[in-house]
Amino acid sequence: MPIDDLWYLTKRGPDKKRLPSKRHGRGKRWRVRYADGAGEPRERLFERKVDAEAFDLECRSGVAAEVKAKRETDRLTFAEYAQRWQDSRQAGWSVETRRRVPQNLRKRILPAFGEQTIRSINLTDVMTWLGSLLNEGVAKSSIGLYFGVLKTILNAAVTDKVLSENPCDGVNLAQLLRGVSRAPKWVPTEDQVLKLTEVVPRRFRAAIWLGAGEGLRIGEVLGIEDGPRCFDPAREELHVVQQLRRSVDDFGGFYLASPKSGSAGTVDLDAVVAEELATHLREVGTVEFDLPDITGGKRLTRPAALLFTTSTGKLITDRYWSELWETWRSAAGWPKEGTFHSLRHFFATTLMSNGVEPQEVQKALRHASLRITLETYVHWMPKKDRRRGLVGQLLRPVKSDPPADPAGQDRF
Repeated sequence: MPIDDLWYLTKRGPDKKRLPSKRHGRGKRWRVRYADGAGEPRERLFERKVDAEAFDLECRSGVAAEVKAKRETDRLTFAEYAQRWQDSRQAGWSVETRRRVPQNLRKRILPAFGEQTIRSINLTDVMTWLGSLLNEGVAKSSIGLYFGVLKTILNAAVTDKVLSENPCDGVNLAQLLRGVSRAPKWVPTEDQVLKLTEVVPRRFRAAIWLGAGEGLRIGEVLGIEDGPRCFDPAREELHVVQQLRRSVDDFGGFYLASPKSGSAGTVDLDAVVAEELATHLREVGTVEFDLPDITGGKRLTRPAALLFTTSTGKLITDRYWSELWETWRSAAGWPKEGTFHSLRHFFATTLMSNGVEPQEVQKALRHASLRITLETYVHWMPKKDRRRGLVGQLLRPVKSDPPADPAGQDRF
């Protein structure tokens, strides 16, 4: 912030000279505004400008005691804070706790987070760590203990105002330890997807590409209509704004509704998928229907030129689609677990395993929250490389210190 001259206004008079303020000639003239160690706005007044300039420079460089605490917190690593936390609390721990907590830290927590600044740890980091533990076959009870220690330390950091929030609060550990119930039971390989595209007739091949290349659900695919409402090749955009549904009681048959869970959105239109759509329009074409449309909140009936219909130009029922799918699945050599939704899993896991940021995967899948994406596909997140010997280097400074006398400290 600039140094303020409290004796003069920034406004100038007709003679171009600055106008005196109401405080002119009274009190200290120069004011320096800065953020203190806790990030709160502060100010300090000075008689001389040279002193104000010197203090302002110290604040900007982080030398001033008033701001130094914040700079130190910004650089504070998880390992450093965890050591402070442990030192301040172990006097009240039982013998078992004094044995277990350092072991958990050394074995599973510090290798993952020790080198990171504590403020940089986020939900994605925590979920990646939990996913790696699950992939290694670590016992669920042990994962619960490791996670409990991590969460406790980060809760203390929130209390100490080192963190504004605990990233562990966004983890549903119980659901994760039930076997990651959202996780797909089976995901096809690239070869299996390509084999499916070979056995599916031209009339429905673009539908397979919309599932595997864009992650669309089957209702969203069947609801795709020709025109910029649903896709815009020039802008390389796919607009997922509707799905085809059927209710004889409420609508007398088929109707257009918003995608599942309000997951409407615009995603990137893959170039290969765009080619398949263009080929479909050229070789198969569309069929226009007058359908009830409730995507806007009110019911209206409008014409919609849909891409996917039966060979006789009729809309596709669930039963008809199931019969078609069973034939294609068998011809492609897919297991019974292989459904159209497996193509969406292929899309997501391909992105995740190739290092696409989870937030981008969430956007592509149009999930309501990042937690859904992470809980479903955490096993496919690539492992982060870590430096060898990290823990030993962290513990070396305290290796020669004599152990504390545990006598009298076994309190529960």
